[in-house]
Amino acid sequence: MATRSVQFGKHCVADFGPAGSGAMLTPLTDSSALLAASDWGGLQAALRRDGYLFLPGALPTAHVEAARDHVLGTFVEKGGILDASQPVKEGVLKERCGLGCVPFMEGRNEVTHSEPLLQVFEGERIKEIFAGVLGAGTRSFDFKWLRAMPHDAFTGAHMDNVYMGRGSPKLLTCWVPFGENPVEMGSLAVCEGSHNLAEFEKLRATYGQMDHESDKLDGSGWFTENPAEVLKLFGGQWKTADFKAGDLLTFTMHTMHMSTTNVTNKVRISADIRFQPADEPIDTRYCGDLKQFLAEMTVAGAWSAAEDEVGGEDSTNTELAQKLEAAKEEEKVTIGQLREKWGYPLAEGVELK
Repeated sequence: MATRSVQFGKHCVADFGPAGSGAMLTPLTDSSALLAASDWGGLQAALRRDGYLFLPGALPTAHVEAARDHVLGTFVEKGGILDASQPVKEGVLKERCGLGCVPFMEGRNEVTHSEPLLQVFEGERIKEIFAGVLGAGTRSFDFKWLRAMPHDAFTGAHMDNVYMGRGSPKLLTCWVPFGENPVEMGSLAVCEGSHNLAEFEKLRATYGQMDHESDKLDGSGWFTENPAEVLKLFGGQWKTADFKAGDLLTFTMHTMHMSTTNVTNKVRISADIRFQPADEPIDTRYCGDLKQFLAEMTVAGAWSAAEDEVGGEDSTNTELAQKLEAAKEEEKVTIGQLREKWGYPLAEGVELK
């Protein structure tokens, strides 16, 4: 592969190149051969070793493409999101469409629990994969993190245990891109080794044990928006891929991850689904009737980091803006304060929302 430069988070332009090239971003290890052979032991060993499994072509392409078409269809119904002069299938956004323009779709709602999307999120193939990887009967959260990421949007570096650590320690995140997703469109990247390297041990024991809600962590909950900082402080290796429809990436609750920045004029549609052993405790915030949780939930991630953009005519985005405004009245701790306490102070002039 040829090395190319990509926008990685907010403060970094990184090279994406082959392993051994010295690039900040290198390709994910492909474990699809182990999946094709139903080598569950091999997959489990790879997950323990790397902290992730990259499984190209694991899901039926037709199901993923149908789910993407369904989501884009809801955008057309809402209006004011896509460029009407371009084919809907291309997912080209209207000019200057940011987070305040695209709908917030996380949770349990008509879109996430429509038949085309459930065919991906809870279909027989994905259940088979996670039953094998976990070596047990599985359960998935009812809450689905369906996201539309516009131009200039990205997700900062974090560990998922910060947001959903009240249940099984074997919980896995599964990231599914809806369609062609080159690195320039906002690919998910993992920091290989962050789940088990000794250099990350203190980070896992401090930041990695936070509870975004009960610890009253302010803002997005991200540790940093700069992937170079992770390498400087702890080491590891950032890895990603040019994803295609049907690809799947899964990782542990203490695998540091973030995304490259969407520098295209197309919307990146993707989803996070969570799986765990069915017989282990589950984080009840994300199961059952979610209406009360959604009413009280802490707004985190990209939506919190880009709060100035949230609002507009869309009722869901307006509700998010109201929550963000109300949250300012609460006494909370910032990631900057915590990093100072842990011995990882923010660089001068850097602010994390």
